Amino acid sequence: MSEKKSKNIEMITGDPKKAIIRLALPMMLSMLLIMLYNIADSIWVAGLGADALAAIGFITPLFMVLVGLGNGIGAGANSLIARYIGAKNFKQANNAALHGIVLSIIVSIIFTILIEVFMVPILEFMGAGNTIQYALDYSYIIFGFLFIFVYSGVASAIFRSEGDMRRATIAIAVTAVLNIVLDPIFIYILNFGISGAAWATIISATMSCIVMSYWMWGKKDLYLDLSPKNFNYSSAMMLDTLQVAIPSTLENIVFSALAVIINSMLVLAAGTTAVAVYTASMRIVQLSMIPLIGLGTAVLTVAGVAYGAHNHENLKTAHSYSIKLGFLISVLLGAVMFIFSSQIATMFSYTEASAALSPQIAQAISVLSLFVLAIPHGIMSSMMFQGVGKGIYSLLITLLRSLILESVFAYIFCFIFGWGLTGIYAGVVFGCFVGGTLGYIWAKLFIRKFAQISIRKYPPHKE
Repeated sequence: MSEKKSKNIEMITGDPKKAIIRLALPMMLSMLLIMLYNIADSIWVAGLGADALAAIGFITPLFMVLVGLGNGIGAGANSLIARYIGAKNFKQANNAALHGIVLSIIVSIIFTILIEVFMVPILEFMGAGNTIQYALDYSYIIFGFLFIFVYSGVASAIFRSEGDMRRATIAIAVTAVLNIVLDPIFIYILNFGISGAAWATIISATMSCIVMSYWMWGKKDLYLDLSPKNFNYSSAMMLDTLQVAIPSTLENIVFSALAVIINSMLVLAAGTTAVAVYTASMRIVQLSMIPLIGLGTAVLTVAGVAYGAHNHENLKTAHSYSIKLGFLISVLLGAVMFIFSSQIATMFSYTEASAALSPQIAQAISVLSLFVLAIPHGIMSSMMFQGVGKGIYSLLITLLRSLILESVFAYIFCFIFGWGLTGIYAGVVFGCFVGGTLGYIWAKLFIRKFAQISIRKYPPHKE
């Protein structure tokens, strides 16, 4: 066993504050790279006009489901592996990782068939209207290669679960940089249009999968041993992984459903151009949320290890510390978004076809800059629940925060109060804050109960 790999395990089982920082920083870089190539798609596609950009807006919720499948199974595997590492059961940790990979294959086959068959009715239901051909040209390609994205999410989670963030980040960097380079080539030089953006994404993601597969089965230098001989099918292990994977995936479906609802309200309030504006604005909001998602992903691993080791102090520290750090980062990023909203908006309005969108995008970004302030306590609580294997709790927080409160307040502020588009943006922010606060209270109560059980069953000092 190499010293480097042993240090990764020591890191995730040691001081939770140091572990969160060490895990979160590379994850933030990874998420930044992912978001940059998503924004690159939007920026390059914006040059094709408002209809093409709106088409990306209609596909984005479905793409979130696609990515969510991989991330959901990855979260389930990450949680289970981390808990086994915390319990020092490395044989089962190996088996848990292999179960995650098997699940990625099964799920990919099922959902590829379902999405490809029902693509047209889904887009019609979403109200894609005159953007539907653009949306189909993009979606058939992206969803046809579903396995690449699902497998990539699981493989990356396996590296994260053993504290190896360096290689998880490198794999994502390969995808992001390659996609940013290929986008203009495929869209404009080869004249593939919106289909070119899809092919650039597929080719880039495939390279990432090849790199991670080589590390796992070519070099075989993980702390975990993913040799097929270590796979021992266990229904209980599948169910344990799915207890986090299904709710985590459903959370992405919830976000997608929310996007569909918000898009529908936007169309009712101001037409499909409002969807293009919201799509561009939310890409910037999502970019600002990267540090929070990075922190949350770190919390998932650290919470899983602490839970497996019955260490309630580390669990409490990981939750509280990540929220404090999250709010500090959110204040800084929200201020940057608000101050530079006009300059940011010009990125999406660099051609004659999209120039008219600039002031509307700037206004949307100004209001939505408050969103990053509303989310830290909610997202950290959700990720803590995923880490300890309580995926259903995380899902319930997300359902309450996003699907219910954000959509309800958006409707009230826009249509009942008559605030128009600004009301939709404000409703999303307010609903997020209220739902996150309720999730935070629930998480604190859970940690207190876990501490009482741990002290009773595993009296101090137990390593």
